[in-house]
Amino acid sequence: MTNNTLLAPYSAGPLGPLANRIVMAPMTRARAADDGTPLPVVADYYAQRASAGLIVTEGIWPSSRGQSGWRYPGLETAAHIEGWRTVTDAVHAAGGRIYAQLMHGGRNGHPLARIEGDLPLAPSAVTPPGHAHGPDGSKPDYVAPREMSLDDIRTAVQDFAHAARNAIEAGFDGVELHGANSYLIHQFLADNTNLRDDAYGRGSIADTIRFAVEVVRAVADAIGAERLGLRLSPGNPQFGMSEADPGPVYRALLDEIDGLGLAYLHLTDNDAYPALTDLRPHWHGVLIGNVGENGDPTTRQAGEALLASGTADLVSYGRSFISNPDLPERFAADAPLQELDAAHLYTNGARGYTDYPSLADLLVSAQTSTRT
Repeated sequence: MTNNTLLAPYSAGPLGPLANRIVMAPMTRARAADDGTPLPVVADYYAQRASAGLIVTEGIWPSSRGQSGWRYPGLETAAHIEGWRTVTDAVHAAGGRIYAQLMHGGRNGHPLARIEGDLPLAPSAVTPPGHAHGPDGSKPDYVAPREMSLDDIRTAVQDFAHAARNAIEAGFDGVELHGANSYLIHQFLADNTNLRDDAYGRGSIADTIRFAVEVVRAVADAIGAERLGLRLSPGNPQFGMSEADPGPVYRALLDEIDGLGLAYLHLTDNDAYPALTDLRPHWHGVLIGNVGENGDPTTRQAGEALLASGTADLVSYGRSFISNPDLPERFAADAPLQELDAAHLYTNGARGYTDYPSLADLLVSAQTSTRT
């Protein structure tokens, strides 16, 4: 085993030491109570996956103003903090590290899917395509959001910082800001979701990146830059996003925050824009690479190649971690991976969530079968 393998320990930068270079990527699973408190089964789910070098949770709304889907979890109230402390205790007891991903939905919401029943807020009043995750499995069409005022923008920045402090109180090792995949920070950066003509609009690159920079700085001030990561997906067309020329915007963003001492940058590649190779020279800290966005799940071989190229220090895996709770062990044993139960991704129970057997479970089952 060399220093360039997924299974090798990693200790550089403020994020280390990690048991391996495999990161569990954030993935929405909708296993919260109606008020956004994670259900007890959430602790089981993340503890099962504690052999990852680092776990990044599903997107958690920083305040009800940023809620997108029904039964998505929050980090706003005392009940939320207690619920997440159960999760972090379970992961730490299993020897894992876990960061909370803070995800303000921006325009990705619907009154029926939000505790307050209000309109979602966004940089501009641009309706997203598709459907929201509503109560009882409903999928209402998205609606036009309300354009954020300057006061709304200041409040959103404060909400991120407040939720980050709550995350540390809940026992998380750090926080990842979701600046990717069509959510609020990404909406300020993208061409078609930010139509503003003020200091947060697209009059200049400095204006375009202003909100993202303010959020990063506010959260770094709140909990320490060494406990903060940022996820970006430049040029990602998911959920109707459009960025014709993402390079200049994201280079400027990274140049602005590179010296803050963040724990890591979590960057997804894109077929139309090679973000990892273009942006690596602009980031001098730890970089987590993701190459499975909008494509087939990342293989072990693809992860190894990414590390060998020097483009990334760690590699994040998403869907494979859902159906293979012991993914590092499976890679180590060169064992086959289990298929995903797609029908139960967002249902509110253990099925398709904590019922995937580990290799050890399968071995015990096989031995029992042989004896009988």
